[in-house]
Amino acid sequence: MSTELILASVIFIAIGLILVGVFMLTRFIGPQNKDSEYKNKVYESGITNPIGTTNIRFSIKFYLVAISFLLFDVEVIFMFPWAINVVELGVAGLFKMFIFMGLLFIGLIYIYKKKALSWD
Repeated sequence: MSTELILASVIFIAIGLILVGVFMLTRFIGPQNKDSEYKNKVYESGITNPIGTTNIRFSIKFYLVAISFLLFDVEVIFMFPWAINVVELGVAGLFKMFIFMGLLFIGLIYIYKKKALSWD
C-alpha cells in the first residue's frame, strides 16, 4: 500500500470519528424535551400560539420583487468578467456592455411602468 492511500484512509476515518463524536456530544448537551405537548406545537419567530391558518396566499408582489432582484443580480454576475477583461475587449467590448446595460435599463423602466415595485 502506498503512503498516500494510508494517509487518505486515516484522514477519512478521523473525519468519521469526529462527526460521530460531534453528533453524540450534541445529543447529550442539547436540550431534552420529552413532553409531547411541546413537541407538536408550532413555533414561528418566537410566537408560541399563532393566530389564523398557515394556508394563506402570499401577494404576487413578493414574487415580482424576488424575480426582479434575481434579474439584476445576474446582471452583476455578467459585469464582473467584463470588468476584468475590459482592456482586452477594447471599444467593441465597451459598446456591447452598453447595449447589455441598456437592455436591462429598459427592463427596469418596464418594471417601473407596470408598478411592480410599488407597494400599496
